[in-house]
Amino acid sequence: MTMIKVDGKEYDSDTLSDATLQQLQSLQFVDKELSRLAAQVAVCQTARVAYANALRQSLAASPQPFAGDTIKLG
Repeated sequence: MTMIKVDGKEYDSDTLSDATLQQLQSLQFVDKELSRLAAQVAVCQTARVAYANALRQSLAASPQPFAGDTIKLG
């Protein structure tokens, strides 16, 4: 007997239908996936900041301005 709390109400998982249990599993999977993706976004944002800083330093040392695509670093 596992109790599951949804919207402030407790349910005994043994009494839930297979369809309800499947919905619960799907919801739990999606929540974990969203958490994993949020962590990946944080890593990518950190890497972007590092790359932008390295690009700024490289451009500052460059003898002429970059004359190509416009990239917003801010």
